[in-house]
Amino acid sequence: MSRAHDAPHWADIGESTSVAGVLFLCWVHRWFGRWPFRLCVWPVVVCHWLGNRVGRRASLQYLQRLQAHTGALGHAPGWRDSLRHFFSFADTMLDKILGLGGRYPPERIHLQRDLVLGKIARREGGLILTAHIGCLELCQVLAEQVPGFRITVLVHTAHAQRFNRLLQRLDPLAAVELVQVTGMGPATAVMLAEKVASGGFVAIVGDRVPVQGGRSVMADFLGHHAPFPIGAYVLASALACPVYTMSCLHEGDGYRVAFEHFADRVVLPRGSRDAALAEQAQRFARWLELQVIQSPLDWFNFFPFWDQAPHDD
Repeated sequence: MSRAHDAPHWADIGESTSVAGVLFLCWVHRWFGRWPFRLCVWPVVVCHWLGNRVGRRASLQYLQRLQAHTGALGHAPGWRDSLRHFFSFADTMLDKILGLGGRYPPERIHLQRDLVLGKIARREGGLILTAHIGCLELCQVLAEQVPGFRITVLVHTAHAQRFNRLLQRLDPLAAVELVQVTGMGPATAVMLAEKVASGGFVAIVGDRVPVQGGRSVMADFLGHHAPFPIGAYVLASALACPVYTMSCLHEGDGYRVAFEHFADRVVLPRGSRDAALAEQAQRFARWLELQVIQSPLDWFNFFPFWDQAPHDD
């Protein structure tokens, strides 16, 4: 237990991203293409990897536990794999910006959208449960290809404000906005319920403990206990709506976006609420394992995931 309290919370790990640097790299990509971008970003990634001891160790711990539990990597991971993990994140950051700005090539996205097409046509909204895997911002392509698809993405950090400002500088017409939610008060719950009732979708990640308050439960993930937040299941129970999972993983030179059914409704019985929450978190952890097995370098949590404690102040 002491290890959890000694480990830094993910929200306390400062960002080292330079807006000017990101703008320059995006300029390189716009005028010269992907490979010149990668040549420019490599020294940046190496410097960040060398200077980010917490992230470097967390990356290696994740890769080691993934290999030990599933054999997905096919070899014992070392520093080269961790560096590739960091580079995959940098490469994906470009795709996030391109996706939110409507400039990612749609032909490079294999979109498994059949599950939600019928729901959208019938104006039946729901909750989308996802994680920090791949380039989830490419759901913008679904919004462009399917009229009526509306999604509100909830995030738990002020980093969203900085990212939104960056997007405005890169493309003022970007249609997707991240919504910062530090606490789920009655007004927020009512607003989200109205969106779902009108046929919209609400997306929330299930792999980071809350920034302030809230609770988490322990679930088995890659052979070890890890804390998972309960907020998504409490929200799903309050909204009384269907729940889906959404993944976006690298596939070839593009991505595969997939929606899956998670639950018709999340019910939290009063007498066994804690057990029901733990069961939902464990189901999500198993789903997340299946995703990282398919694409090991697509999970982007560069902090001590297994050792963190809730951030309650």
